[in-house]
Order: sequence, then structure tokens, then C-alpha cells
Amino acid sequence: MTSPASPLHLTHGPSWPNRMALAPLTNLQSNADGTLSDDEYAWLTRRAQGGFGMVMTCAAWISEEGHTFDGQLGVGSSAHLAGLARLASGLRATGTVSSIQLQHGGRRGDGHFTPRRAAPWTDPSKNAVAMTTAEVESVVADFAAAAVLAESAGFDGAEIHGAHGYLLCQFLDARSNDRTDKYGGSADNRFRIVHEVVDAVRAATGPNFQLGLRLSPERYGIPLSDGRELAAQMLASGRLDYLDMSLWDAFKQPHEPEHHGRRMIDHFVDLPRGETRLGVAGKILSAAQVHECLDSGVDFVLIGTGGILHHDFASRVVADPGFASVPQPVTAAHMRAESIGPAFLEYLSTNWDDFVRG
Repeated sequence: MTSPASPLHLTHGPSWPNRMALAPLTNLQSNADGTLSDDEYAWLTRRAQGGFGMVMTCAAWISEEGHTFDGQLGVGSSAHLAGLARLASGLRATGTVSSIQLQHGGRRGDGHFTPRRAAPWTDPSKNAVAMTTAEVESVVADFAAAAVLAESAGFDGAEIHGAHGYLLCQFLDARSNDRTDKYGGSADNRFRIVHEVVDAVRAATGPNFQLGLRLSPERYGIPLSDGRELAAQMLASGRLDYLDMSLWDAFKQPHEPEHHGRRMIDHFVDLPRGETRLGVAGKILSAAQVHECLDSGVDFVLIGTGGILHHDFASRVVADPGFASVPQPVTAAHMRAESIGPAFLEYLSTNWDDFVRG
């Protein structure tokens, strides 16, 4: 059985000191122009001090066109470089491995950053206009350029955000992506942009740069069979260091009744993966659940809620096999003591009914 405390060796870049990574978490603490704020720096470096083997930023926009919501970190221009370099340096000083998540919002954007939202298909209700083939190819280049910027800032790696209904995930939507060019229609065409972004980032960055990909394998118009097939392709490709499967609940039954009988995690651990590492995220809130995931066959886990509630979740899991996150909701004072800044606290209080009381 794999211990959460055992190092994780990857094909590129440094080994992670343990099998627990901080999941990429929306926190709305960045400055309006996407530059790093002191609150965001404190939030992330505190988790690194708390023992996470890898610490990842929130979804960071790769271009103004992809800017999705207020308070979002940016990795789209030289104006972001100084703050990103400060963050990468601060994380490295703790002994953790650092990653920045690269994201484009597509039709999920707030809509007030650009005159129109770029999307795979036209949707007047979202003020979204179908991208031309050339525009899709330009987005692929934008992902690569953002990765180069992250690497120059000193990050150990980057994760491509292909999940949660953002642009890359939108292309995977079997219900709505009826494009007639090479990016729509068949599963291979809908998967194409993900493969191209991975290839472009890998080609543009150095041999020590770690590359991950986050996928949502169901919902968002993605049949589980498609999610499993794309995961299989990416695991077998040898181009990724790790695949991050965002399952919302690693232990639940799939959404589609025909796939009931196996937990979500079990639909992916049997896929051949070569040297690519497989991680899962979704309601992993205790040492027992970390062990359960690792014993099921994944290589690492990504911690979201647990990392919000406890900056030292990873250290506690290593020290105490009986550790479990504090019951929710918690007080605002608890959150502030865990380096949750005012903007993040407001977001958790307003958008989630089980985080903060009083």
C-alpha cells in the first residue's frame, strides 16, 4: 500500500515530497488586472508551509479574451511576471513543488472583460460567438505562451484546465459542439484541442517543466464513456507528467445510471498509464479517505475543501491516520486564522452554504 508520505517521482522536474497536492481553488483574491495580491500570496504559501507536496494556483487566465471573473489571477502578459516570480520563489522556499493552472473561460466568462465571449459554438444567450478555426489555433498558442511565462517566473510546472465547463471542456461537449471543422463533431475532433494544447505546451517549455491536465469526465455534455476514453488517451500518450481527474466526489456513483456499480474513482484506476501519474479530487476530507484513494490505485490526491479548512491538512494526514477535517460550517474567525483573506471569505460565505457561519 502506498503511503501518503512517500515521494512522488515524475518524468520531468522535481519529485513531490508526498502524495498530497493542493487543488486549484477559485479564491478571487487577485488584483483587478490579474496581478498577485498579498492575500493570495499568503493563502498559497501558508498551504506550502502546511506540508502539501505540490501547491497549485487557482485557474489563471491566459489572455484577456479568456479572463473569466473578477479577482482572477493572470498569466497572460509581462505585467504578471513580477508577482508570479514572487509566488514561485515563496513556494520553493518551503520545499513544495509549484504549479500554475492555465485557463480560458470561453462562454463561461462574466462577459464584461471583452465585447463577446469566444466559444466553440454561437450562443446569443451568453453573447458567445463561435470561434473560427484560426481563432482556435490562436488559443492553443496562447496556452503555450502562458506556460512559457510561468516557467520564466520560476514555477516548476503548469496544469492545463480542461474541466468544469471552461473553454477546453466546452469543446468536449457532445450535445452542443457540432462544429464542422476539425474541432467538432466526432469524439476525435472534439478531443483535438486538448491534445494540441498539451503538445504545444510541452514543445514550448523545457525538459524540467512538469505538465498536468485536469479533466471533468462526466456532465458538461461529456458522456462518461468519452471522459474515460480521453483520460485513457492522455495517460497513454507519455506527454503528461500527471492527469488530474476532478470527480466532485471520488467515491460516488457516476451520474449516468448505466455506469452504476463502480465508484467514480474505479472507472480510471484500471487504465494503462505508463509513467504518467494519476490523481483524483473530490470530497477527500480525512486521512482515511486519502488512504482509500491511494489504496484504490491512484498515485496522488488533490485536496480542495480540506486545504481551505486546514492549511496543514497534509502534515496532519502524515502525522495522524485518524485525522479528519473539522466539521462544516466553521466560523469566519477560523477561516481568517487559516489565512483566508476578506475576498476569499466573502466568496465562500456568499456562494457556498456549508463553509462559514456567523
